[in-house]
Parts: sequence; C-alpha cells; structure tokens
Amino acid sequence: MSHSHPLWTGTPSLGLPWSVVSTTDNLSRQLAHGLRPRHLTMMGLGSAIGAGLFLGSGLGIAAAGPAVLLSYAIAGAIVVLVMRMLAEMASALPSSGSFSVYAEAALGRWAGFLLGWLYWFTIVMVLGVEITGVAGIVHGWWPTVPQWAVAAVIVAVFGAVNLVGVRQFGEAEFWFATIKVAAIIGFLVLGVLIVTGVVPVAGSVLGDWAAHGGFAPAGLPGIAAGLLTVVFAFGGIEIVTIAAAEARDPQTAVATATRTILWRILFFYVGSVAIMVALIPWTDAARLESPFVSVLQMAGFDGAARLMEVVVVLALLSAFNANVYATSRMLFSLGGRGDAPSVATRVSRRDVPWVAVLVSVFFGVVAVLLNYLLPESLLGVLLNAVGSALLVVWLLVVVSQLRLRPQLEAAAVERGETLRLRAWGYPWLSWVTLVALVAVVGLMLSDAAARSQVAATAGLVVVILVVYVITRAVTGGRMGGRTTADPDLGRRRHE
Repeated sequence: MSHSHPLWTGTPSLGLPWSVVSTTDNLSRQLAHGLRPRHLTMMGLGSAIGAGLFLGSGLGIAAAGPAVLLSYAIAGAIVVLVMRMLAEMASALPSSGSFSVYAEAALGRWAGFLLGWLYWFTIVMVLGVEITGVAGIVHGWWPTVPQWAVAAVIVAVFGAVNLVGVRQFGEAEFWFATIKVAAIIGFLVLGVLIVTGVVPVAGSVLGDWAAHGGFAPAGLPGIAAGLLTVVFAFGGIEIVTIAAAEARDPQTAVATATRTILWRILFFYVGSVAIMVALIPWTDAARLESPFVSVLQMAGFDGAARLMEVVVVLALLSAFNANVYATSRMLFSLGGRGDAPSVATRVSRRDVPWVAVLVSVFFGVVAVLLNYLLPESLLGVLLNAVGSALLVVWLLVVVSQLRLRPQLEAAAVERGETLRLRAWGYPWLSWVTLVALVAVVGLMLSDAAARSQVAATAGLVVVILVVYVITRAVTGGRMGGRTTADPDLGRRRHE
C-alpha cells in the first residue's frame, strides 16, 4: 500500500472547507481500490440504460411525435456537458461523495450537506420503486410466490453482493450492464434490418409521418413537452464519479470511462427512439405503451412481451445493485465529513462501508413499505420530490465547476501537471449549460404536472436546509466526525 502527498491546497478566496487534503493511515476510513476502467464504463452505461428507456420512451414520442428525437438530442447534449464538468472534477479530486464534496468545496458546507442528503433520499426512494417493480413482474410469472418473498430475496442477494467487496460488486454490475447493452444493440440491429427492408413487416416504415402531421405535429410546444419527459432519462450516469474513488487509478479510470460512455449512451437512446418513430405512428397509444415490445412483435417475435419483461427485470435488478452502492458511498462520505453519524464510516475487513450499506438497504425496504402503507396522495408527493431532484444536482454541479476550475488548474500547475480531463469551452459553455438547465426548470413551471414535481423538490430542499441549520445550531457548528473533506479524498491506495 502506498500513499501520496497532499493532493492540493485550496485558495481562501473561495472559502474552501479545507486547506490541505492529505492521506491517512486510519484503515477504518479507507475504501478498497478494486474497480477497473471496464467496470466504471459498464456501470455508467448500465445505470443510464434502465427501465425508463425500455418502458417510458413511448411517453416522449406521444408528446412530441417524431420530433422527440430533437428532445432527446437536446436533453442528451445537456447531460453530456454536465457529466463532462463532473468528470473533470472527479478526475482531479476522486471522492466517494462526488458532487456533494465538490459543492461543499465550491459553495460551502451547506451545499455539500444538501446535495449529499438530497441524493441519498432520492435514490433510497428509487430503491423502493425498483424492488416493487421486480416483485410485481415476478409475481405475475409465478402467482404462488408472494411479492414480499421476491423482495426479500432481492434485498438479501444484492445486499450480500455489496457487502462482499467492491470488486465483486463491480463484476456483478459489469455483467448486468453487458446484458442490457447487448439487448439494446440487438434491438438497433433488428430495427435497421426492418427499416432497410431486409426483415419484412406489416405496415409502412417511417410511421406514416405525413399522414399524422409530419415530423413535428405538435410544433415547438410538443418538443418542449417531450424534453420534460426525457430530460431525466439519462440519470444514473453520475455513479461513475462516485465509484471513481474506488478505482485502482482514479484519475485515469474516470477520464477513460466518461470519454467513452457519454457518446455511447446518447447513441443508444437516440438510435432506439429513431427506430421506434420510424416504425410506430406517434398516435398509436396502445403500441407506444411498450414500444420495444411492439417493434419485436412487428418482426414476428411471438414471445416479445415476455422477453422484454425479462430485460426489464434485469434492468431493475442492475439499477438496484448500483443504487445500493451509490447510496452507501454517499452516506459514508457524509459520515466522514461529519454530516451524518460517524458510525456510517465503519468499514469491514474487505474495506466495504458495511454500516452504510445496511442502512441504505434497510431504508430501501422502508420505501417499499411506504408504497403499500401511505395514502396515494402522500406517496405521490414523495415520488414527485424525487422527480426533479436531479435538476438540483446538475445545477450545483455546473456552479461548482465554474468556481473550482481555476483552483484545479492552479493545483495541477503547482504539481507540474495538467488536468487529466477538461470540460469543453470553459467558462462560456458552462454558462450556456447553466442557462439551459434554468430554461428546463422554466419549462417545468409552465407544465401543471411538472410544476408539482418542482414544488415537491423545492419543499424537500427546504426541509434538508432547515435540518442543516438546526443541526449546526445544536452542535455549535460541529456535527461529529471529520470537518475536512471526504475520508478517502486524496488517498492513493494500490492493491
């Protein structure tokens, strides 16, 4: 095991919460370095390619018609730019707290507290939805198996996968993601064969666009409505920057992974939707309920519905596995910075934050129970709060990058190095991205359904900030644990 010198020295003008981030010999606060670049790459691909693509893409098509391709392109461009900025910071300062740590460095402790707990709550709620979704599908296959039994098996198996070790988690997620990517590639190949006439199908190709209003039947309002349905479809890719802290060579790994996955994800999404709008009329509501199944059925696959159910189950299981990892590392980071109970930083002999893993799994089960116990209106408020929480993360990522970039470059120059990965067009493209994100929020406020999401998320943000203020007041500004950076930030451990 080898240790490096302090990573960098902050500039007081930015109000950084630490002046020097150094390594530590306290093994109880160290995580293993078992992830390889291939793990990070497939984790990013698998996390962004989920059930939302397989089942939810029809909603965007129904809102915008074929012009939903523009909606995906715009949303994809925004996400590519945001992720490039996040990857720039992660390659320079790999941390299991990722964007939460960078927000704290750039804006103050309140921002790190806010993003850390907002993300944790959001993903825990998503864990509950994923467990419920898998249990419902499996129960449909075998009605004699109760849904609670399916949920219990999922929690036990993937809790164990996350506890065994980060390398084992990385391998499991690698193969889950490989299956999903293979399914997408197979769909794209089949779609091209149908469009080019190699595989004959009933009905006309290009979905009779002229007979249904052309390429953009709903005009700009339709494209905007489509944008609201797809902008969150790319969520999940941020796990790459969370996992970077446990890669063998963090700076190189995150740079390599993000360079490849961003364009692949954009290609998979836009390519899949292009096949759908080429083959399914946007007014065909029944077939758009499950567009992947509809295309497979057009090609003569009689078992298409069951096949897609299997793919969706695998997608949900993969997402659950990855999200347990993401929530546990974020909780570990919060504990290390004193923003969560210090017990969250306890690690096992395999350098796994076992307490954080168990807490995240437990609250995932609690979220499942909320699906059954809460009145529909209250559950709707909680899920709505999750709906646009990602926008808060993205907005603060851009602001953090705008403030930290000069300091990261200065630190690199001081070490006689250059940044491994740079965001494009700084600072102008960063400002353009920020304006685009604010415009998306404006679009959401103009839509009744989306407006409720913004309101619920804003309420959640206020609650977290109130908790922050109260906790700081009660503890006199010290919430326990470390008051510097993430416990594994700056550490270089090579096994």
